[in-house]
Amino acid sequence: MAERRDIPDALREAVERTVQATVDTRVRAQDAVDDLSGTVDELVKNAEKGLRTGRRSVRAAVGERLPATQDEMKALRAELRKISKRLDSIEARLPAAPESGKRTGKPAKPKSKSSKKKASSKKSQPK
Repeated sequence: MAERRDIPDALREAVERTVQATVDTRVRAQDAVDDLSGTVDELVKNAEKGLRTGRRSVRAAVGERLPATQDEMKALRAELRKISKRLDSIEARLPAAPESGKRTGKPAKPKSKSSKKKASSKKSQPK
């Protein structure tokens, strides 16, 4: 009868070892998954940081070359209207110029040096 007790004890020990090995394997597997998850999270954070940095660099490099937005165009139009109104107001206060004095778009000729000398000599003479 000693054999009968040895077989159930041996079977019980084998089952306990199997269960313990399974538990240990599960714990090791969970640790491995946790490590992997942490590594992936870190990689994702670094990738996101790199993308943000890259986006900023691209925006800084291209920022001045981007076309104007609708809001910027509206602001420019409003500013042009204000300038136009101011110019109209200034022109209204100016005396009417004769027809022959219209601008031709050419710059005025500089005065000769001799006329400058005459003007400066007049200033230096006491009255």
